[in-house]
This record gives sequence, C-alpha cells and structure tokens, in this order.
Amino acid sequence: MCLLNASSPSSSEVYDLPGNRSGSMVLQWHVTEQCNLRCAHCYQEQFSTDELTLEQLCLIIDQFKYLLEKLQINNPATKMHGLINVTGGEPFLRKDFFDLLENYRENHNYFSFGILTNGTLIDENVARQLREMKTAYVQVSLEGSQKTNDAIRGNGTFNRTIAALEHLTAQGIRTMVAFTAHRGNSHEFLDVVRLAFDLKVSRVWADRMIPCGAGMSLEEQGLTPEETRDFFEIMNAAYCESQERFCNTEVFMGRALQFLVGGGEPYRCMAGDRLVALQANGDIYPCRRMPVRIGNLLETPLVDLYEKNALFQKLRRHEVSVGCESCTFKKKCRGGLKCLAHAIYGNPFLADPGCWRVSEGEISD
Repeated sequence: MCLLNASSPSSSEVYDLPGNRSGSMVLQWHVTEQCNLRCAHCYQEQFSTDELTLEQLCLIIDQFKYLLEKLQINNPATKMHGLINVTGGEPFLRKDFFDLLENYRENHNYFSFGILTNGTLIDENVARQLREMKTAYVQVSLEGSQKTNDAIRGNGTFNRTIAALEHLTAQGIRTMVAFTAHRGNSHEFLDVVRLAFDLKVSRVWADRMIPCGAGMSLEEQGLTPEETRDFFEIMNAAYCESQERFCNTEVFMGRALQFLVGGGEPYRCMAGDRLVALQANGDIYPCRRMPVRIGNLLETPLVDLYEKNALFQKLRRHEVSVGCESCTFKKKCRGGLKCLAHAIYGNPFLADPGCWRVSEGEISD
C-alpha cells in the first residue's frame, strides 16, 4: 500500500481547501445563486434568491476583516490570515463580479481569495483578468468521463471545463479539480486524475456527495461505508500513481476519513470554527453543506454571530461525536464528515455515516 509521506499536508494545514490550516479563517462566500447549470447533485434548492448589492458586499468585507482582527487578538502567538472562497451559484454571472474581486485585491494584507466555479464562462480574456487580480487559485469540477460528467452537469460542460483549465494554466493560475463521489461515478476518479496530469492541474481532490438541496434526488446514490472505503482505495491508487510519475499534480487525500486508507494526519471538520459560509442574501451557515441558518449579516455583525451562536460554540468545543467514543482517532477526526451526518441523521454530532469502523465495530483501541 502506498501511504502519504509524514510531511504531506493535512486538511488543517492547507490554506486553499475547506478545512484550513491553523492560523487562518475561511469565508466561503456565495455571492449569487444564479447559475447557468443545473447539476444533479447540487446542494442549492433555488436559483433566484435576492442578492446583496456591491455596496453591501463591501460592508461585509469590513465585517470579515474585523473578525480576523478579533481572532488575532485572541491568538496573539499565531499570525491570522483570511481566505475567501468566492462562489455561487456561478459567481461569474454577477455583472459586478470583477469589481468585487478588485476590492478583495485591495485587502490582500487581510486575506487571499480563490474562486470556485463551474468553469464554463472562463475564456482566455477572463483568465487573463484573473491573473491580473492575483487570484490565488481557481477550482472547477469534473465528475468522471465526458459521458458521466455531462449526464450530471449538462451537455457540453466537460469540454468547456477542460477549455477553462487550459486557459487558466496558460496564465499561470493555480488550478484545482473537485470530484463529488457517489455510486454512479466513484469508479471514474482515476480517469479524472490522469486527465488532470495531462492538463497540468495543480491539485485534484474529492469529497462524498451530500444529499441536500437538489441533490436529495440522488440520495440513494450515496456511498455505503464499504463503498466509501473502496473509493478511498481508488484515491490512494491515484495518489501512488502521481508519486510514481513524479508529476506536479497533487492528489489530495486530506478530507473526512481518507486518512484511514491513505495515512497522514486525520481530517478535522472546521465548520463553525475556522470556516463559515455566507449566502447570497447575507445568511450565515456553519458550512454550505450544513444548511443551518445562524443569522443574517444585514441584521447582526459577523463577529457577534461567530462568537455568540450556540451551534458555532458547540462546533468549536470539538466534542467527541456519538458513536466514536471508543475510536483511537476520536479527538483528531472529530466524527468525520459532519455535514453528511447532518444530512442523514439531522444531527452533525453523530459519527460519519460512511465510517466503516463504526459500522463494522472496529473502533476499539
């Protein structure tokens, strides 16, 4: 078995993925719910919610900066830095999107930013503008072969996504490919990774489908614990191939439970702790895939919601999840994928539904 090196980054140390390094704070900012696609597994329920004006968005940037300043005061020994993952919907559908990015660039001393997009609206000119804005990275999604991807994301999206990656890499922008695994596509992950090798993508990572929003229709396609383990074996094989080929594409295995197969430091869910999600109308969630409304930034400042909300406080206490009490990794893993537990059980503090150690009674020390 090929395992991650001891020096491989854990999810808590990587600044550009959900589950960030210690000393940083991630704001996943959904600036619009408009989208030109209707992906089968999308976690959105609607695509027309009122969005905030550019002026309101800029005021929220000030709120995020103030939260970072408070966190720095509370953690004087740690250099605090923010990260904004700006997304949608499809963020490029906002007419003032580049005006917002300009504001991000002007605040680079406080935070960096990346863009999560379906990629279909990125041409050579857009890629050039993103380079000029000093975009840290752009993430797009691929779900398998052209046939599989287009069945999930829409006809023609595979080729348009590939074209976007080519435009981005030509401009020297760091690129990432996200893969959402379920029964219908998990066996195609290695094919996506090999394509990423050819395209010189910076990183490929995968997470499991969460049955919420439009994705509720695919609930029966969710991976069982045994299928979850099998998928992680496929991921590990892809990681090993990347090492054998000495390529620059990283196959990242720093998500929930993946360490049980690939080794490395256990993943820790950072929802409500070092990760919060902001909706297009100003609502705050612990995570976009844990759609629990905490409040709205037009009514209550971000720092107040972050510090005083009971759910955020409980998530930050890092209590052992129910079902994990006897597990060797209970304090580091913290229950695995909390948004999946919330989607399946209605409770994020139960053990990851995909954990085979729980389902097979293998969690004794």
